Amino acid sequence: MDRSPVSIKCKAGRLSHCAPAFWRLLYDRTIMTPEKITVRATGSGQTLDVVVYDKRLDRIQVVLGEGVHSVRCDLTPTRNGNAYAGNAMGREIVYERSREDVKADLARAAGFRDTRR
Repeated sequence: MDRSPVSIKCKAGRLSHCAPAFWRLLYDRTIMTPEKITVRATGSGQTLDVVVYDKRLDRIQVVLGEGVHSVRCDLTPTRNGNAYAGNAMGREIVYERSREDVKADLARAAGFRDTRR
């Protein structure tokens, strides 16, 4: 995800005329960019990029596919905590990051949210 500073050139020279363009660009760059993670299908060894619907320490909900053919899947931590595993349409998928890594990701995301206020 591109987090470079936003610069907008305004022909009018006044902020009031540039504000709608600024907010539209800011909205497109932050809110409309879904988080994606890479999971592995254990049966075939194929890797897939999936969209994260909800991310918590005890469960990660991901969406496989797009549109009417999308499937939602819950990934839960394995017993040893080294990965998250789930089942989608009879296939096992694994997110190969430990529980501590996900906890650090969540803390980092919460830190970014708190600094923007």
